[in-house]
Amino acid sequence: MLVDSHCHLDFPDFGPEVDDVVARAHAAGVGLMVTISTKVSEFDKVKAVAERFSHVFCTVGIHPHEAESEPEIDTAKLVELAQHPKVVGIGETGLDYYYEHAPREAQQRNFRAHIAAARETGLPLIVHTRDADEDMARILDEEMGKGAFPGLLHCFSSSSQLAEKALELGLYISLSGIVTFKNAVELRETAAKVPMERLLVETDAPYLAPVPKRGKRNEPSFVVHTAAKVAEIKGVPAEELAETTTANFLRLFSRVPPEAVLRA
Repeated sequence: MLVDSHCHLDFPDFGPEVDDVVARAHAAGVGLMVTISTKVSEFDKVKAVAERFSHVFCTVGIHPHEAESEPEIDTAKLVELAQHPKVVGIGETGLDYYYEHAPREAQQRNFRAHIAAARETGLPLIVHTRDADEDMARILDEEMGKGAFPGLLHCFSSSSQLAEKALELGLYISLSGIVTFKNAVELRETAAKVPMERLLVETDAPYLAPVPKRGKRNEPSFVVHTAAKVAEIKGVPAEELAETTTANFLRLFSRVPPEAVLRA
């Protein structure tokens, strides 16, 4: 079975189809999904989806795009919301200097508050990073120096140098459908160097559908295509890739009970 470690099942793109989407994922061999929070103000929607399915969990956090538009949140509030038994991670959070929908200072302040919550709860930090490698590496380094915290760089598409820094700090790397795209040569080269025991796979659904589904609305069942490409890159059977990434997920997302993975 595979795990889709990052999707957005509460998004309106899925609407009344959520039950069918989750059923298709299970039929495709996806035994567990994490639906990711992007706005604390809409956390109830994320939580409601996770509560509906035994094998769907969620996170709590504010995406860097929303770092200014959302009410500023402190670590204590994140820690409080994270007490819900279905919450298994903090985020997504991080830095996005490509779109810059929020000022960099607000993004960095938001990011550090989430890191502190991950450190305090022991829940993994889900990091979004785009065109911010230098500040990302610096902040991760500074914050890890204050006390270790678990986490992953999700939907990884940054430089090999940032991947190396993340691995050096004990973080994991999660690969999305981008790794299947024709022009993602550098990403595939980076993925080849990431140790198997630090890899996860995800969809980031409804975005970034992998080849051969590119151009369609992404959904968790499509993670099988990303996993197949990653297995090819790593030179291992698809079954081994699935087994390893699921074991990695359960090690990192330690609040998820192994029996929650819905078997075929």
